[in-house]
Amino acid sequence: MAGGSVAIFGLGAMGYGMAGALLRAGLTTHGYDVNADAVARFQAAGGAPGTIAEVAQTLDAVVIVVVNAAQTEAVLFGEAGIASQLAPGTAVLACATVAPDVARDLGERCAALGLHYLDAPVSGGTIKAAAGTLSILASGSPEAFAKARPALDAMAAQVFELGDEVGAGSSMKAVNQMLVGIQIASMAEAMTFGMTQGVEPAKFLEIISQCAGTSWALESRAPHVIAGDYTPLSAVDIWLKDLGIVLDIAKGAKFGAPLTAAALQQYLAASGSGLGKEDDAAVAKVYARNAGLTLPGAGPVEG
Repeated sequence: MAGGSVAIFGLGAMGYGMAGALLRAGLTTHGYDVNADAVARFQAAGGAPGTIAEVAQTLDAVVIVVVNAAQTEAVLFGEAGIASQLAPGTAVLACATVAPDVARDLGERCAALGLHYLDAPVSGGTIKAAAGTLSILASGSPEAFAKARPALDAMAAQVFELGDEVGAGSSMKAVNQMLVGIQIASMAEAMTFGMTQGVEPAKFLEIISQCAGTSWALESRAPHVIAGDYTPLSAVDIWLKDLGIVLDIAKGAKFGAPLTAAALQQYLAASGSGLGKEDDAAVAKVYARNAGLTLPGAGPVEG
């Protein structure tokens, strides 16, 4: 097949969309997940069958779209890890947000097995994942980029090539997550502040989205609050991990990041209020609770 053969590990909200983009690009795509229903759904949609043991030696690339560093390491080097089963020369695209030193460690361990590791965190959310129009912040060897190119082209509108040093992609993702995490929290703060002044959330979005105060985060997440729909596209608890990584990196660099720290406290408050699995826009409920406000479609957080 023209595009080659790919396996994607993680068929959640992001991974399922990325898997569909790989299929549409003509790649033979195998999907794996701890959720058997997700695997069955993907195979029904055209995903190729076969256990990893059966297909590992035929793969040109594997794409790992799991939650964190521990899961990425488990997929590669755990009890049923795939790294030792892959043919030398296979590209490994690691897409989770991890610390740069974790990416470097995984890259070295893959290189020892003859695998081409691409530090390839993604940005754009579930809608762009499904459309194959993500931004991928990637670093790795020229060989890794060359072998991964069909998969990258299928999944992304933009591939930012950040050099051949593994870890550079993760560093850039940390910068992105710092901004987005702060901006979602600031959207919630500004929207609820507006409510104290008689500005309804829908009017807030209508006007601020056309003013200098807007951001991608505001335009993406404010509609969730207005609809009272906190079905998770990206959950509150993701920010405990991602902003925690940002602050760990900042600490190592002896860099003060007070806005990031303040935003993390709001996500921690939301998670501690039982909102960790809700959409990250639910951080607005913390502000609503503290101000005695009632958000559209739902009351303030109890407690």
